[in-house]
Amino acid sequence: MKDGEKEISIVVPLFNEEESLAELKAWIDDVLKDRAYEVIFVDDGSRDNSWPIIQKLGADDPDQVVGIRMARNYGKSAGLQLGFQAAKGKVVITMDADLQDSPEEIPELERKILEEGFDLVSGWKKKRHDPLTKTIPTRLYNAATRWVSGIRLNDFNCGLKAYRLEVVKAIEVQGEMHRYIPILAKSAGFDRIGEQVVQHQARKYGSSKFGVERFVNGFLDLMTIGFMMRFSRKPMHFFGALGALMALISSIGFGWILVSKLISIGQGMPSRNITELSTFYISLTGIILGVQFFLAGFIAEMTSRNDAKRHSYQVSENVNRP
Repeated sequence: MKDGEKEISIVVPLFNEEESLAELKAWIDDVLKDRAYEVIFVDDGSRDNSWPIIQKLGADDPDQVVGIRMARNYGKSAGLQLGFQAAKGKVVITMDADLQDSPEEIPELERKILEEGFDLVSGWKKKRHDPLTKTIPTRLYNAATRWVSGIRLNDFNCGLKAYRLEVVKAIEVQGEMHRYIPILAKSAGFDRIGEQVVQHQARKYGSSKFGVERFVNGFLDLMTIGFMMRFSRKPMHFFGALGALMALISSIGFGWILVSKLISIGQGMPSRNITELSTFYISLTGIILGVQFFLAGFIAEMTSRNDAKRHSYQVSENVNRP
């Protein structure tokens, strides 16, 4: 291995985790001693002393610590994306900064990537130290995600994961899509996805940064990514087909009204003005909506063909990485 090359990059997104950072770094050092690795701390706009601690860790160990500080709180997905952009190791590990993910799992995760040929290995916190108010919604969320994606993982949201470097360079994590990185990887062509049971440590410092809204947002994001998996590169197949179907059915209804009117006139039977019929307005509305859906699909198709799909985040400071 050439000087400066890294075997492992460990990406740690964080928000207000000042108590655990030094301890986490020491724990990683103990597990990976004599290995070529880097720890990339991505500070997601913390309001405590997390960034000064990262600066000190970077000054004490400039060969192994990279620090990235975002100008404000963008969310975990943004932190992971910036960490992925900075990573140089052949194997990339993601883990949370709260000490609930054990660095002891890293060697086995790396082995699965390098020796067993997986593109991505996701941790499975089979035994969790969480209340039922968190574990029950998590099980429902994981079941729904398996059904939508077809990926047989038990714990999509586990922060402890391992990737080939090529995987993290090929995907873009935006919005709140960090929960669905295995789906993003599969969509990018990396479908060798495995799972490993990992330890879930009890929280030692602070409290969870996530509330009930994460599950609501999670299911909304699942609907989004389910649609994107099928139609992101061919939106016309969805909107165009839906619009054409609506317009066709409404046109048939509209034609039936006209034919009925003409038959009544031809037979000398009394008939109501078509503008007095509710079915006329329903059919007319359906035709208008069908045309709008078709045009929406056409515009989306044109947009998708010209979208560079690049999302940038403002970084205010860096440590050991320009």
